[in-house]
Amino acid sequence: MTAFDSTGLHPDTLAVRQAVPRSQYGEHSEALYLSSSFVQPDAETAARRFAGEEAGYTYTRTANPTVTSFEQRLAAMEGTEAAIATASGMSAILLMCLALLKAGDHVVCSQSMFGSTMKLIAGEFSRFGVQSSFVPQTNVAAWRAAIRPETRLLFAETPTNPLTELCDIRALADLAHEAGVLLAVDNCFASPALQKPAALGADLVIHSGTKFLDGQGRVMAGAVCGPRALIEDKLAPLIRTAGMNLSPFNAWVVLKGLETLSIRMQAQGANALALAQWLEAHPSVQRTFYPGLASHPQHELAMRQQSGQGGAVVSFVVGGKDAVAARARAFQVIDSTRICSITANLGDTKTTITHPASTSHGRLTDAQRDAAGIGQGLIRLAVGLEHIDDLKADLARGLDMLK
Repeated sequence: MTAFDSTGLHPDTLAVRQAVPRSQYGEHSEALYLSSSFVQPDAETAARRFAGEEAGYTYTRTANPTVTSFEQRLAAMEGTEAAIATASGMSAILLMCLALLKAGDHVVCSQSMFGSTMKLIAGEFSRFGVQSSFVPQTNVAAWRAAIRPETRLLFAETPTNPLTELCDIRALADLAHEAGVLLAVDNCFASPALQKPAALGADLVIHSGTKFLDGQGRVMAGAVCGPRALIEDKLAPLIRTAGMNLSPFNAWVVLKGLETLSIRMQAQGANALALAQWLEAHPSVQRTFYPGLASHPQHELAMRQQSGQGGAVVSFVVGGKDAVAARARAFQVIDSTRICSITANLGDTKTTITHPASTSHGRLTDAQRDAAGIGQGLIRLAVGLEHIDDLKADLARGLDMLK
């Protein structure tokens, strides 16, 4: 079978067609290769393949055809030369940092990033001599001021979890390249269906495939997309040694999830916008965070950068006389739901609801949460495909009882 020719095709077509060539059996759905190793035709071929002198599969920790299909499809959708799949979104970040940073290096990150990302970079990597600075997500001048001679990487997440803050990817890319450093962008919330950071100048694009790429909360997966030189020369040798690779089964599940990514993001985004507008008008809601709302501080940027859409994540604040009261009121709203799933995962076709200060960002210090704007009254919704009237009624059950 010949390789798939993706020249000139639209992303929606690539999402259902890009993959490794079919086997001799001509399967229509991409094959799932559940094999830890691959038989070689002879010892000399095996030697060449293990030495990297000839293309071919040898061991699934190094490469697997199903995983390759996922990597090729995601890279095509992101518009990058290559991608490398990992066991989770956090392992994708770990792989990137291990491959690109060493003792004495410095990385600049948004102070609004996912809690585990902050713990990994500021906590774990500091033990090995990697320094980090965290700056306001939207302040390009602060990013510029934080760059040092030893800076090697700028790392942003847009929109952020859970307040949906955006960064101007093009502006940060220009800043990074002026300084001779790389820009990595976590594209988990928008996905390539809405946003392509590489087209705006980002060097690397990070994904938690666990979220919208899979879309149904079934498996863990991650990926790093970028130039072939970085992916193949820097990241691939490390993953071959360290074993952070994605399993073939999980790769196959997310590969199939990519086929419906665009239509899911359209439908879930429409639900999210309607819900955000309803929440913004509710008397028990102090503030609503959603890039699709005109009231969002980066609304115009979102419309330019995210294909005119706000995404599927909405956060809102219920107030209280103090942090203890705000937390109790937030818990009341969450516990009153009957449809929304109380879980910190997101990107599912089922709407999820969570209290970020005690879950996804619970391991951060009070100062870190304050800097990120994550208070005890904040609730995050990852909006799914349920009927919008049912979602409103589910949230109203708790919101209407607040005094």
